[in-house]
Amino acid sequence: MKEITVQKFKEKIDNGEEVYLLDVREPFEQYQSKIEYENSTLIPVDQLRGRLNEIEADKNAEIICMCRSGGRSAKACELLEQEGYENVKNLKGGINQWAKDIDTSLPVY
Repeated sequence: MKEITVQKFKEKIDNGEEVYLLDVREPFEQYQSKIEYENSTLIPVDQLRGRLNEIEADKNAEIICMCRSGGRSAKACELLEQEGYENVKNLKGGINQWAKDIDTSLPVY
């Protein structure tokens, strides 16, 4: 499975690159801490298989999966790859790494 650092993901956002963020946490977690990015969707990992149709990116698009620290998003990456998505990456360290390195106004939980 491919990974992407929070720094590299931030570069992609800042450069206007076409990437899609799939947040696989629970809704209550997103209320605590969220990356403000318009091209994203929240689908909890345990619901992902049944909600693949809600992913607003084609199977060739770059999809970054994110959770709190990287475990659930790794599972999401594996599922997406099994379903034929070709350019899936796990956000290394998840939202907590983002909060430590990119947006320190966000809480680490």
